[in-house]
Amino acid sequence: MSAVLPDRAGLAAAGELAELDDVEFGVRLLVNTPTHAGRDAELLRHWARTADAFGAALPPVKASARVVESEDGLARGLLARYSSRPVPTVELFTDTLALAEELVDRLGWRHWYPPGSVRAAAVAHEAVHQQLHHGPAKKSLKQALGHVVLRAGRHTVHGHVAGADEIAAHSHARAVCGLGRSPLLLTAALALAVEPPPGRPQGSPHGRKK
Repeated sequence: MSAVLPDRAGLAAAGELAELDDVEFGVRLLVNTPTHAGRDAELLRHWARTADAFGAALPPVKASARVVESEDGLARGLLARYSSRPVPTVELFTDTLALAEELVDRLGWRHWYPPGSVRAAAVAHEAVHQQLHHGPAKKSLKQALGHVVLRAGRHTVHGHVAGADEIAAHSHARAVCGLGRSPLLLTAALALAVEPPPGRPQGSPHGRKK
Protein backbone atom coordinates (compact mmCIF):
# COMPACT_ATOMS: atom_id res chain seq x y z
CA MET A 1 0.00 0.00 0.00
CA SER A 2 1.48 3.34 -1.00
CA ALA A 3 0.90 6.77 0.52
CA VAL A 4 -0.23 9.54 -1.80
CA LEU A 5 -0.54 12.98 -0.25
CA PRO A 6 -3.80 14.53 -1.42
CA ASP A 7 -3.72 17.03 -4.28
CA ARG A 8 -5.93 20.09 -4.27
CA ALA A 9 -9.00 18.00 -5.08
CA GLY A 10 -8.14 15.53 -2.33
CA LEU A 11 -7.72 18.32 0.20
CA ALA A 12 -11.08 19.75 -0.84
CA ALA A 13 -12.68 16.32 -0.38
CA ALA A 14 -11.14 16.02 3.08
CA GLY A 15 -12.42 19.49 3.89
CA GLU A 16 -15.92 18.34 3.00
CA LEU A 17 -15.50 15.38 5.38
CA ALA A 18 -14.76 17.83 8.18
CA GLU A 19 -18.22 19.36 7.71
CA LEU A 20 -19.78 16.11 8.95
CA ASP A 21 -20.20 15.56 12.68
CA ASP A 22 -18.47 12.73 14.53
CA VAL A 23 -21.65 10.69 14.90
CA GLU A 24 -22.00 10.59 11.11
CA PHE A 25 -18.63 8.84 10.83
CA GLY A 26 -19.89 6.29 13.33
CA VAL A 27 -23.00 5.77 11.20
CA ARG A 28 -20.82 5.21 8.14
CA LEU A 29 -18.74 2.67 10.03
CA LEU A 30 -21.90 0.72 10.92
CA VAL A 31 -23.32 1.00 7.41
CA ASN A 32 -20.12 -0.56 6.05
CA THR A 33 -20.35 -3.47 8.51
CA PRO A 34 -21.90 -6.46 6.69
CA THR A 35 -23.86 -7.52 9.79
CA HIS A 36 -25.96 -4.37 9.52
CA ALA A 37 -26.96 -4.70 5.87
CA GLY A 38 -30.61 -3.73 5.53
CA ARG A 39 -30.95 -2.29 9.04
CA ASP A 40 -33.00 0.88 9.55
CA ALA A 41 -30.92 4.05 9.11
CA GLU A 42 -32.34 5.66 12.25
CA LEU A 43 -31.48 2.58 14.31
CA LEU A 44 -27.88 2.75 13.08
CA ARG A 45 -27.74 6.45 13.93
CA HIS A 46 -29.12 5.70 17.40
CA TRP A 47 -26.45 3.04 17.94
CA ALA A 48 -23.70 5.33 16.66
CA ARG A 49 -24.81 8.19 18.89
CA THR A 50 -25.12 5.89 21.92
CA ALA A 51 -21.71 4.29 21.38
CA ASP A 52 -20.10 7.71 20.90
CA ALA A 53 -21.58 9.01 24.17
CA PHE A 54 -20.68 5.80 26.00
CA GLY A 55 -17.03 5.95 24.95
CA ALA A 56 -16.69 9.62 25.84
CA ALA A 57 -18.06 8.95 29.33
CA LEU A 58 -15.72 6.05 30.14
CA PRO A 59 -13.11 7.01 32.76
CA PRO A 60 -9.49 7.07 31.59
CA VAL A 61 -7.70 3.75 31.89
CA LYS A 62 -4.00 3.21 32.27
CA ALA A 63 -2.66 1.22 29.36
CA SER A 64 -1.39 -2.09 30.71
CA ALA A 65 -0.18 -3.46 27.39
CA ARG A 66 3.38 -2.95 26.28
CA VAL A 67 3.82 -0.60 23.32
CA VAL A 68 6.08 -1.49 20.40
CA GLU A 69 6.72 0.28 17.10
CA SER A 70 6.94 -1.01 13.54
CA GLU A 71 7.49 0.70 10.20
CA ASP A 72 5.33 -1.26 7.75
CA GLY A 73 1.87 0.07 8.60
CA LEU A 74 1.17 1.49 5.15
CA ALA A 75 1.97 -1.86 3.56
CA ARG A 76 -0.46 -3.54 6.00
CA GLY A 77 -3.09 -0.81 5.93
CA LEU A 78 -2.74 -0.32 9.70
CA LEU A 79 -2.10 2.53 12.11
CA ALA A 80 -2.17 0.40 15.26
CA ARG A 81 -2.83 -3.19 16.24
CA TYR A 82 -3.58 -4.92 19.55
CA SER A 83 -2.71 -8.51 20.37
CA SER A 84 -3.25 -10.32 23.67
CA ARG A 85 -0.72 -13.13 23.16
CA PRO A 86 1.89 -13.95 24.18
CA VAL A 87 1.54 -10.75 26.27
CA PRO A 88 -0.87 -7.82 25.74
CA THR A 89 0.81 -5.60 23.16
CA VAL A 90 -0.10 -2.45 21.24
CA GLU A 91 1.85 -2.22 18.01
CA LEU A 92 2.09 1.30 16.54
CA PHE A 93 3.03 1.75 12.90
CA THR A 94 5.28 4.79 12.68
CA ASP A 95 4.97 5.34 8.92
CA THR A 96 1.18 5.58 9.12
CA LEU A 97 1.42 7.84 12.18
CA ALA A 98 3.85 10.10 10.31
CA LEU A 99 1.47 10.33 7.36
CA ALA A 100 -1.40 11.15 9.71
CA GLU A 101 0.61 13.97 11.30
CA GLU A 102 1.53 15.36 7.88
CA LEU A 103 -2.10 15.26 6.82
CA VAL A 104 -3.15 17.15 9.94
CA ASP A 105 -0.76 19.95 8.98
CA ARG A 106 -1.76 19.95 5.32
CA LEU A 107 -5.45 20.07 6.18
CA GLY A 108 -5.12 22.76 8.83
CA TRP A 109 -6.47 20.48 11.55
CA ARG A 110 -3.74 21.04 14.11
CA HIS A 111 -6.20 22.80 16.44
CA TRP A 112 -8.14 19.51 16.56
CA TYR A 113 -5.15 17.16 16.72
CA PRO A 114 -2.24 18.72 18.69
CA PRO A 115 1.31 17.49 18.04
CA GLY A 116 1.75 13.92 19.33
CA SER A 117 -1.95 13.44 19.95
CA VAL A 118 -2.41 10.97 17.09
CA ARG A 119 0.01 8.54 18.75
CA ALA A 120 -1.56 9.11 22.17
CA ALA A 121 -5.04 8.56 20.72
CA ALA A 122 -3.95 5.29 19.10
CA VAL A 123 -2.68 3.98 22.46
CA ALA A 124 -5.83 5.15 24.28
CA HIS A 125 -8.01 3.60 21.59
CA GLU A 126 -6.40 0.20 21.94
CA ALA A 127 -6.33 0.40 25.75
CA VAL A 128 -10.07 0.95 26.02
CA HIS A 129 -10.72 -2.01 23.72
CA GLN A 130 -9.41 -4.20 26.54
CA GLN A 131 -12.23 -2.86 28.74
CA LEU A 132 -14.82 -3.29 26.04
CA HIS A 133 -13.76 -6.86 25.30
CA HIS A 134 -12.97 -8.27 28.72
CA GLY A 135 -14.35 -6.04 31.49
CA PRO A 136 -17.75 -4.96 32.83
CA ALA A 137 -17.86 -2.16 30.24
CA LYS A 138 -18.62 -4.82 27.62
CA LYS A 139 -21.96 -5.63 29.27
CA SER A 140 -22.69 -1.97 29.99
CA LEU A 141 -22.24 -1.03 26.35
CA LYS A 142 -24.61 -3.79 25.24
CA GLN A 143 -27.24 -2.59 27.70
CA ALA A 144 -26.82 1.03 26.60
CA LEU A 145 -27.30 0.08 22.95
CA GLY A 146 -30.46 -1.85 23.80
CA HIS A 147 -30.16 -4.45 21.05
CA VAL A 148 -32.42 -7.14 22.54
CA VAL A 149 -32.02 -10.59 21.00
CA LEU A 150 -34.04 -12.61 23.53
CA ARG A 151 -36.68 -12.04 26.19
CA ALA A 152 -37.68 -14.83 28.56
CA GLY A 153 -39.90 -13.72 31.41
CA ARG A 154 -37.98 -11.21 33.46
CA HIS A 155 -34.74 -12.01 31.66
CA THR A 156 -33.47 -9.97 28.74
CA VAL A 157 -30.46 -10.82 26.60
CA HIS A 158 -28.73 -7.98 24.81
CA GLY A 159 -26.84 -8.78 21.63
CA HIS A 160 -23.51 -7.54 20.35
CA VAL A 161 -23.64 -4.62 17.90
CA ALA A 162 -20.72 -5.06 15.51
CA GLY A 163 -18.71 -1.86 15.17
CA ALA A 164 -20.13 -0.15 18.27
CA ASP A 165 -17.03 -0.89 20.33
CA GLU A 166 -14.90 0.71 17.60
CA ILE A 167 -17.00 3.88 17.71
CA ALA A 168 -16.80 3.93 21.52
CA ALA A 169 -13.03 3.46 21.46
CA HIS A 170 -12.56 6.37 19.06
CA SER A 171 -14.85 8.56 21.14
CA HIS A 172 -12.96 7.64 24.30
CA ALA A 173 -9.64 8.52 22.62
CA ARG A 174 -11.08 11.89 21.59
CA ALA A 175 -12.17 12.63 25.16
CA VAL A 176 -9.10 11.49 27.10
CA CYS A 177 -6.61 13.01 24.64
CA GLY A 178 -8.42 16.32 24.41
CA LEU A 179 -8.99 16.15 20.66
CA GLY A 180 -11.32 18.56 18.94
CA ARG A 181 -12.67 15.83 16.67
CA SER A 182 -12.93 12.06 16.71
CA PRO A 183 -10.00 10.13 15.24
CA LEU A 184 -12.62 8.69 12.86
CA LEU A 185 -12.40 11.94 10.87
CA LEU A 186 -8.64 11.57 10.53
CA THR A 187 -9.10 7.93 9.58
CA ALA A 188 -11.39 9.01 6.74
CA ALA A 189 -8.80 11.53 5.57
CA LEU A 190 -6.10 8.85 5.67
CA ALA A 191 -8.27 6.74 3.38
CA LEU A 192 -7.95 9.51 0.78
CA ALA A 193 -4.17 9.49 1.15
CA VAL A 194 -3.56 5.76 0.97
CA GLU A 195 -3.83 3.94 -2.31
CA PRO A 196 -4.29 0.16 -2.04
CA PRO A 197 -2.78 -2.07 -4.72
CA PRO A 198 -5.22 -3.07 -7.50
CA GLY A 199 -7.62 -5.77 -6.38
CA ARG A 200 -6.79 -5.41 -2.69
CA PRO A 201 -9.52 -3.95 -0.48
CA GLN A 202 -8.66 -1.23 2.00
CA GLY A 203 -9.09 -2.34 5.61
CA SER A 204 -9.53 -0.77 9.01
CA PRO A 205 -6.49 1.10 10.37
CA HIS A 206 -6.91 -0.67 13.71
CA GLY A 207 -6.21 -4.37 13.86
CA ARG A 208 -7.12 -7.01 16.44
CA LYS A 209 -5.45 -10.28 17.21
CA LYS A 210 -6.62 -12.74 19.86
